[in-house]
Amino acid sequence: MDVENLALKYALDNARKYGGKPNIGSVVGSIIAKEPKIKSDLKRFMPKIQEVCKKVSKMSVDEQIRMLSKIAPELLEEKKVVQERTLKDLKNAEQGKVVLRLAPSPSGPNHIGHALVFTLNYLYKKKYDGKLILRIEDTNPDNIYEPAYKMIEEDWKWLTQDGIDEVVVQSNRMETYYDYMHEILERSGAYVCTCNADKFRELIHKKQACPCRDLDIKEQLLRWDRMFVELEPGDAVVRIKTDIAHPNPAMRDWAAFRINHRTHPLTGSKYRVWPLMNFAVAIDDHELGITHTIRGKDHMDNAKRQQYIYDFFGWTAPERVFIGKINFEGFKVKTSLVKKDIERGVYSGWDDIRLPFLAALRRRGFQPQAFHSFAMDVGLGLNDKVVPLDDFFKSIEAHNRKVIDPVANRYFFIPDPVLVRVEGAPDKRIRLKLHPDDPERGFRELSTSSSIFVPKADLERMEEGGLYRLMDFCNVEKKGASLVFVSESLDEYRKRGKGSMQWLPETEDLLDVQVLLPNGSLVNGKGEPALKNEKVGSIVQFERFAFCRLDSTDGSLSFWFTHK
Repeated sequence: MDVENLALKYALDNARKYGGKPNIGSVVGSIIAKEPKIKSDLKRFMPKIQEVCKKVSKMSVDEQIRMLSKIAPELLEEKKVVQERTLKDLKNAEQGKVVLRLAPSPSGPNHIGHALVFTLNYLYKKKYDGKLILRIEDTNPDNIYEPAYKMIEEDWKWLTQDGIDEVVVQSNRMETYYDYMHEILERSGAYVCTCNADKFRELIHKKQACPCRDLDIKEQLLRWDRMFVELEPGDAVVRIKTDIAHPNPAMRDWAAFRINHRTHPLTGSKYRVWPLMNFAVAIDDHELGITHTIRGKDHMDNAKRQQYIYDFFGWTAPERVFIGKINFEGFKVKTSLVKKDIERGVYSGWDDIRLPFLAALRRRGFQPQAFHSFAMDVGLGLNDKVVPLDDFFKSIEAHNRKVIDPVANRYFFIPDPVLVRVEGAPDKRIRLKLHPDDPERGFRELSTSSSIFVPKADLERMEEGGLYRLMDFCNVEKKGASLVFVSESLDEYRKRGKGSMQWLPETEDLLDVQVLLPNGSLVNGKGEPALKNEKVGSIVQFERFAFCRLDSTDGSLSFWFTHK
């Protein structure tokens, strides 16, 4: 059995699917699946398998695909999907009649922790050809970051690909909340409590009603009016009458309104009595015709509180779906802390490349469809999950690669360039496809030269006398400080080549290029002239380097690293 050839074809196949570097464990698994007898003698074969994987990792994805098409073309053929990923059906969902909502607080812009639940709402909107409402919940003046209003709307219009049907801001609906609360007070479904907070907690813990609960309706309405004109914060709150003996103390006469004199960024000092979350949410979900809600399971108790409002008015509550919490390990997502770091200059803004906020990921070149696929993979489920930083990016990058690989033009970029001489190199004009799978997209051209730029790291890795390939050009050997032309034969490279590298000729039309990496550092280098045709926002693949998004053309071309 030819273990080397098996290793080569499976390493090529694995590498071209996952960013250019084969996973040895996956390659070994594929080999054993094909030839089970190898397992008993795997120790003997491992050095050769590792050598093959190392060789493949030095090739560009385009080279990997070309070689695979020659030695195992069947692995490149599209396989039929056995079972298409689908979303679970929602209970009582009718086509064209489902209404869902996204409900962020403007305490800051959105990060990856918001993306899963909100994206699932959008996917279900699409599944049922329904309606999706973005409702910004800003009835807590203590916790509002004014720029977040615009940033949230931008984030979700981007992530849903303009799939938001309506935008609602709760602070614009204050009179509606007042009208409903006035009705509840008139019907003895709530009361204005002026008890000391500690005293109330003591009573409620003992399953005893506070004295305010049984005051007559006239007194309740008088207290309600006083909240607007003379009472101070902490003097009174409005409570919904529930079950004083409820087994869960958090359900007992929960607070629905409070006094807050803080200036609101949108309404100024117009309002001083504000609804708390559960009251505003219950009213809005009914008035906006929400049929289904999808939220984290930490909102289960909130849904039970909101049910009291629905029961009081005789309304039908939305179908509620809860999902487990995803704890992202190694991410800096606490908005208040990031905000302080931005103010101190630690980060340049919410779209700093080091941050896991949607603005930063969007600027790096991640696409909405990648988050859609990620959410589809996770789906609905109550189990909590712990997702380390590396695992999240491994997953989201794989989804994103499928989106951008077919559209990203290919170019040579030489990071940390070193000028070397190639002795005996032929003079010729090379035409390279902008995309290997789409010749109609066009070509870019390079002239060969006896003086070329190559990456410093690649030059330092070259072994004296070893055969290496200048991509799409020729084979060379390293001799001292120079490279020596050997041949243009791709077959010869395949037989004994040790690695390949991108290159550029020493010409005046090369472009200065810099790439900002995810850790905030910069890589400077040279780019081929055809890059000047790319527009800001376009995503390219720098061969053997990474996918990158063009961020700026001021002076040099400034790119942001997307992923391998």
